[in-house]
Amino acid sequence: MHPKLLKGNLLLFFLVVLGGPLAVVAQTPVTVQMVTTTEDSLLIRRLADTILTDGRAYENLRLLTKTVGARLSGSAGYYKAEKWGQRVLGEASADKIWMQECMVPHWVRGGKDSASCSGLPKDMISGLDVLALGNSQGTGSRGIKAPVVLIHSFDELEQHKDELRGKIVFYNYPFNPLFVETFEAYGDAVRYRAMGASRAAKYGAIGVLVRSMSSSVTNFPHTGALLYNDSFPKIPAFAVGLHDADWLSEQVERDPGGIKVFMRSGAHMMPDTPAHNIIGELKGTEFPDQYITVGGHLDSWDPAEGAQDDGAGCVQSIEVLRALKAIGYRPRHTIRVVLFANEENGGRGGRKYAEAAKDAGEKHLLGLESDNGGFTPRAFTLSLPDEKLAAIQPWIQLLKPYGVYELERGGGGSDVNPMSRQLGATVGELRPDSQRYFEYHHARNDVLENVNKRELELGAVNMAALIYLVDKYGL
Repeated sequence: MHPKLLKGNLLLFFLVVLGGPLAVVAQTPVTVQMVTTTEDSLLIRRLADTILTDGRAYENLRLLTKTVGARLSGSAGYYKAEKWGQRVLGEASADKIWMQECMVPHWVRGGKDSASCSGLPKDMISGLDVLALGNSQGTGSRGIKAPVVLIHSFDELEQHKDELRGKIVFYNYPFNPLFVETFEAYGDAVRYRAMGASRAAKYGAIGVLVRSMSSSVTNFPHTGALLYNDSFPKIPAFAVGLHDADWLSEQVERDPGGIKVFMRSGAHMMPDTPAHNIIGELKGTEFPDQYITVGGHLDSWDPAEGAQDDGAGCVQSIEVLRALKAIGYRPRHTIRVVLFANEENGGRGGRKYAEAAKDAGEKHLLGLESDNGGFTPRAFTLSLPDEKLAAIQPWIQLLKPYGVYELERGGGGSDVNPMSRQLGATVGELRPDSQRYFEYHHARNDVLENVNKRELELGAVNMAALIYLVDKYGL
């Protein structure tokens, strides 16, 4: 047999039909489900073929990261990214493309953040690798300088509340290594980034340092949004690289009260400004007024290119539409790709999309998000009751060849969760392997070079397969 005859769909036909279901057919009557499963296998193989051989996901990500780069909400980079999104959705042959306006926060870093220590032994390096947290108030051009109080938990903060006035609080709370799923470690630690500034300001602290949300072996600081409590002063807050956090902790423990830190940041908030969700769709043939949404968020933090967070999710979602169109698939329901605005420091794009859909009386079957990086796909979470989740477990056999082994009960990402609250839609997300994500999350090494092309494409294959199955069978 000529080698070319062993490629693509024909090879799958022999493996699945001759080696699989037909072995059962010889012993039992042919059922509709067997035929359907074979058809599904072959169609998903066609989706995989076009994504793995003719796919645009990695090239689209290259263009986003290298020609647009950082794209914080309200920045020039974000508006450039909006144009990129419209262009690539057009190249993917979306039937319709439009912009959906929402007002977003406009936070500006205002130059390079810096921090240094004094009160150290002679000849010891004093500089710290830091980034102001998103939405943080700046220090003013003169900066601030104060003694450091080392804090390991909010309970410890309360124990030392009478010692914090005029001080800089340093939260040194590491990721818990016992959480195998690193998003659980993040969920455990992120409270210090989100609420630490206001909790410290309540007792008179004038600044905050926070150990970066990472278990990386590098020293890159990881930024991310903080949430101020308007009842207390808005004090500046910095993320500190992990090596420097360990070093600073040692110095403060060696000389409690003797180590001072100088912080300088030009960060400030501007008035809210318009931005847009970028939306493309394939019109449904049977139920054009019922919708399946898939997306990622277009904005990123400013220190890097936002390749994993969340350029990967954006290009994977666009690739779903491109692949369905490329194989000539005509969906029963209307499929929308949404590049959401302002996930990082406000979540307003996701809320706007759900609110607009509710106002229009739209029915949404599924909101699926990819915002966990472009790593090897492992599972999908879906907000289904147990009996419905059990009913679709046979789909795992169709996804396993491409790396997904579980359909789990769980929520969606932050951009699609409003669809559950506002519309009653099922929501879910792609769950890739999580071990490397927090090496890059919100840090300056979140660049294209740290995205694996093959892993990125396999995520898109599984997303396209799940969208197809939901479109055909419902939930």
